[in-house]
Amino acid sequence: MRALTWQGKRDVRVETVPDPRIEKPTDVIVNVTSTGICGSDLHLYEVMGPYLDPGDILGHEAMGVVEEVGPDVSALSVGDRVVIPFNISCGDCFMCGQGLQSQCETTQNRERGTGASLFGYTKLYGQVPGGQAEFLRVPFGNTLPIKVPDGPGDERFVYLSDVLPTAWQAVEYAGIPKGGSVTVLGLGPIGEMAARIARHRGAELVIGVDLVPDRLTRAAAHGVKGLDLRRHGKNLGDAVRDLTDGRGTDAVIDAVGMEAHGAPVVKAAQWITGLLPDAVAERVMERAGVDRLNALYSAIDIVRRGGTISISGVYGGAADPLPLLTMFDKQIQLRMGQANVWRWVPDILPLLSDEDLLGVEGFATHTMPLEDAPKAYEMFQQKQDGMIKTLLKP
Repeated sequence: MRALTWQGKRDVRVETVPDPRIEKPTDVIVNVTSTGICGSDLHLYEVMGPYLDPGDILGHEAMGVVEEVGPDVSALSVGDRVVIPFNISCGDCFMCGQGLQSQCETTQNRERGTGASLFGYTKLYGQVPGGQAEFLRVPFGNTLPIKVPDGPGDERFVYLSDVLPTAWQAVEYAGIPKGGSVTVLGLGPIGEMAARIARHRGAELVIGVDLVPDRLTRAAAHGVKGLDLRRHGKNLGDAVRDLTDGRGTDAVIDAVGMEAHGAPVVKAAQWITGLLPDAVAERVMERAGVDRLNALYSAIDIVRRGGTISISGVYGGAADPLPLLTMFDKQIQLRMGQANVWRWVPDILPLLSDEDLLGVEGFATHTMPLEDAPKAYEMFQQKQDGMIKTLLKP
């Protein structure tokens, strides 16, 4: 089959690789019909190389049609249409029973001290072949895939793999009071969808912060008050307080993570880390902070006293410095974590009806063939051609 493989920093290639096969009785093989490029994929493209090997298959936002089922699979049949959650969870362990599928005890990577395995996402999370490919082996065929109806196009459902549950959890964790306010830092796919969900769930004021004009324009079309980071810069906190009677918003969602704009010294540290031998670079990343924390520092400044910060952007440093005195003084609540996809599916699926309440139809700015994936990664990383969300078609 054809699949997108990691070969080095900013070097991904579509290559012919062996087809996946049934390895366990509950496996299924899915013929991928749509697969997204996520902002987290750019971390692999740019920063997380020490945890990858050349030839690793990328991608964790896939849906398609069941091609083959293992002998113990009873919940699915060949020809069923399914979305594949990005976190690999068994559905039966204690953590899955708590709605914490991202912490699944069956697929936890205990030797690395990390949570559930993820499709297409480094040695830290199982080094499982990903979904930017023609076919994907999916374990736990009776409990992991999300069966969806035939008929509507893929875009109606493909975001159930990651974008929708991640954005939904970000809003849930933000704890925005009815009629309250929230600032969303970063209007990429997750941030923009979180802003839409916050509006849908009753937030009166949703402020979106970004420095890309196309992103601000898209968000404004859904009732989001945009603040251009290029204009407000160091005065962002004051701009938010001006809109909220001097308090700051009830909540802040950090949808940026480690690749925040600015922080040139840390950017240089990330670049240098990428040049180190893998074994050395791993130790540096695991024992030191190598994140640009501008977004998180902004969140701490912007949120009102007694408010909540919800982090959905991915950070990588193990020892990042935080202003704990300020956080304590402001009585800030902090929630974060990988999205627990299946926890939110029952809430989200009814919104994907013909009414399309979250506007998923047309959410992708680009649809490209899998063979053009290397070009798509470069465009996404460089924020070219108004690219915000791309679907690849194997």
